[in-house]
Amino acid sequence: MTRQELGAHGEAVVATWYETRGYRVLDRNWRCPDGELDLVARGAGVIVFCEVKTRASYAFGSPAEAVTAAKARRIRRLAAQWLNAHRHRAPEIRFDVASVRIRRDQQPEIDVIEAAF
Repeated sequence: MTRQELGAHGEAVVATWYETRGYRVLDRNWRCPDGELDLVARGAGVIVFCEVKTRASYAFGSPAEAVTAAKARRIRRLAAQWLNAHRHRAPEIRFDVASVRIRRDQQPEIDVIEAAF
C-alpha cells in the first residue's frame, strides 16, 4: 500500500467511526490555497474538524504526536476558512486528532482524541 493509499484508508476508517456515532461527514480532504482539512463532521450541536494521522506501525511514536502546535494553528485557520466558505454554524466547534494504525490482515486500530487542541 502506498503512503497516499494508507492515508486515504485511514481517513475512510475515521469517517466511518464518526458516522457510527451519529455524526454526518460534511467534507473530506477539503482544500484551499492555504492547506487541507482531512475531515469535517457535524454532530448534535457541534462541528468537528479532525486531523487524521495514519501509520503502519507505532515504531516512531503515536501518529497524534505529529500534530504540532504549528499544525494546530494552521488547522484552526483552515477551519475558519471552511466555516466562512460553507456558512455552517453550530454552538460548538471542536478539533479532534485521530490516530490510525493499519497492519496487514488486522482490523485498524483507531484512537480519536476529542478536543485535542
